[in-house]
Amino acid sequence: MTTILIVDDSAADRALASGLLQKRSGNKVLFATNGIEALSQIEMHIPDLVVTDLQMPDMNGLELVDAIKANYPLIPVILMTSQGSEEIAVKALRSGAASYVPKKSLARELSETVEMVAASLREDRAHSRLMFHRMTKSDSTFELPNDLSLIPPLVSHLRQMTRYMGVCNDSDRLRVGVAIEEALVNAYYHGNLEVSSVLREQNHNQYHDLARSRMEQSPYRDRKIHVESRLTREHATFVIRDEGPGFNPELVPDPTDQKNLDRPWGRGLLLIRTFMDDLHFNSSGNEVTMIKQRSESINDEEA
Repeated sequence: MTTILIVDDSAADRALASGLLQKRSGNKVLFATNGIEALSQIEMHIPDLVVTDLQMPDMNGLELVDAIKANYPLIPVILMTSQGSEEIAVKALRSGAASYVPKKSLARELSETVEMVAASLREDRAHSRLMFHRMTKSDSTFELPNDLSLIPPLVSHLRQMTRYMGVCNDSDRLRVGVAIEEALVNAYYHGNLEVSSVLREQNHNQYHDLARSRMEQSPYRDRKIHVESRLTREHATFVIRDEGPGFNPELVPDPTDQKNLDRPWGRGLLLIRTFMDDLHFNSSGNEVTMIKQRSESINDEEA
């Protein structure tokens, strides 16, 4: 059972988020109306993860993220963003939040985002520590067919490698996994299938219908995703390349701009830029290199 604490001063929004999350069996939902009440709830009943609004009285979402990271670093936090909370959202992501979902997209994206973070958490807690301190360097190369089902196990593997190498603490390891998954999903949809995120904003069903149809068409169906990982005790480098025509990343609207934060385009890029220490594209825009330096707060027991 996954225990989720929903924090929001709006009764209507709490009910909406709760209804969406309780549709999936195995979810237990707790509630708080602000950050102070949330911390009291966490002290009494430690949840698996927290879903929080940003603009609340007494203690807002950013302050709650900071408090959870300081006192409960193993509890991931997912933000619910609304118009007017964009600046706080970016700060909260930089402070340690695991992901975010625009409130206008809750029905479509909240359950999926929560399940992705919860699955990552379960895998981290259940995985053996056998290989920790047994490796000093690891290089891997993967060639994936354009198959979404292969992305989660690859993300899990790469995230666990950062654990074995002692590169990331628990909080950063989860966030690195989010960044890798966003890059792989971008390579799948936007790179190999050439499906624009603008279409996703305009018509969610048409977006996925076009992706499914292109999986049956050449050249889209024949393209692959290429992944390289290079890990040492000091840093982890991930290179992800698709076989699409590429793009100019400078033309992507700034996702940190208030008018763009709740739109699909650039969301993955914002998460990648926030969760990784360095990011750059090749000249054609179909390859991204992401680098994560060793977490400053990491210790042998936590890794």
